[in-house]
Amino acid sequence: MKKRAFPITILLISCISFTLASDAFAGDPNGNHTYSDSIQGLKFSVNFAWTLISAFLVFNMQAGFSFLGAGFVQKKNTLNYLAMSFVDFCVGALVFWLVGFAIMFGGSKIAPGLSSGNQFIGYSGFLLLGDAYDVSTSVLWMFQIMFAATACTIVTGAVAERFKFHAHVFYSVFLCSILYPVFGHWMWGKGWLEMLPIGAGARDFAGSGVVHGMGGLLAFIAAWVVGPRFGKYNPDGSPNVIHGHNLLYIVIGTLTLIFGWFGFNAGCTLAVTDLRVSVIAVNTFLAAASGAITLLYVSYYKPKKSDVIMICNGALAGCVAITASGAYVPHWAAIVIGMIASLITRYSLYFIENKLKIDDPVGAISVHGANGLWGLLSVGIFSDGTYGGVHGLITGSGWQLLAQFIACVTLIAWCFSVGFAFFYTFKRLFGLRVPVNVERTGLDVYEHGTSCYPGS
Repeated sequence: MKKRAFPITILLISCISFTLASDAFAGDPNGNHTYSDSIQGLKFSVNFAWTLISAFLVFNMQAGFSFLGAGFVQKKNTLNYLAMSFVDFCVGALVFWLVGFAIMFGGSKIAPGLSSGNQFIGYSGFLLLGDAYDVSTSVLWMFQIMFAATACTIVTGAVAERFKFHAHVFYSVFLCSILYPVFGHWMWGKGWLEMLPIGAGARDFAGSGVVHGMGGLLAFIAAWVVGPRFGKYNPDGSPNVIHGHNLLYIVIGTLTLIFGWFGFNAGCTLAVTDLRVSVIAVNTFLAAASGAITLLYVSYYKPKKSDVIMICNGALAGCVAITASGAYVPHWAAIVIGMIASLITRYSLYFIENKLKIDDPVGAISVHGANGLWGLLSVGIFSDGTYGGVHGLITGSGWQLLAQFIACVTLIAWCFSVGFAFFYTFKRLFGLRVPVNVERTGLDVYEHGTSCYPGS
């Protein structure tokens, strides 16, 4: 049997290799048939470059997340956080290339090779082979993998300082292969939420729900299942403040993230010839600014101190909230959305830490999770009908808000059912957190063999 199995295996490998080789050039990998010297060809080239530049801006947000989270954690765990932030987009890229992209966009027909799929799942474009080996499909993949990696990194901060490094790697594989692509298909891949016969269908322009809401809700589940850090809560349940080690990193990380958010939001037009990009960019900036100022003075009220961490959280909350609605709302609405987002963040931080006893070192649940849901709902409230045919309550229509509410409920149900099943099962089988003695001494040396600051 073994002697027979060997040539059969060789034959199967040869057939698969031949199939892949024959399909490899079925698309337009050089762009010879895509580009032309006409005006349309010039427009295509400009939009092509715009989408790539936007993807690079979103990639730079990984540096922002790295700085931000490293500033919030203790010195002894800094390298561990940086390593997790780095590896999740590396792992995510490979898994999204293998299966995630096809599941998410198969059947959308948004680019070559993505023709097969239904309203619940896609099944074309795997490995970017066949017709998907195309310049148009490749640029779409490049842009979309940055969003998947962002969703991974959001969870990293919520479980920092006690989560096993390789457990985080497996979580990144699960998110980028199943959890994120399936819901992403429903919202962005001509799935059932996008095609709802209510209003204009559920709309999430740049990912308040798909990216930030999912990341924040999974952060809630992961932090809940793994438990709080050692010493976070006293026997009576009162929380202790565990200070981060570098406020400079937090400010640098926040500014880097806001800069990348212009590519995150405005880049979702996939076309700079769509002049709505200027409105989206302005809305992004206004929401960040109003969120920062609102949370600054809300937090200033009692202690009479200007808390720079709250300024940063307010700005990020505004960015998260405007991500879904930035293309659909007027500028004044962006300011209101940012203000409400900062208030949601303020009270969510208190509720999560003091009432639910969930330990979130960077505030990812409140900034991304709560405001991801608020961002989805804001589409149904403030959309003025000037873009994409999306009409909110301010135009006298409540149907879009109903569609957005359905998307919110679906996102919560999907994350809590599938996400909880994954983390709970992984905890029971392999364990999620390091031993207590390691947590006390720090994860850097235990997981990576060195401190982030070996000379100190």
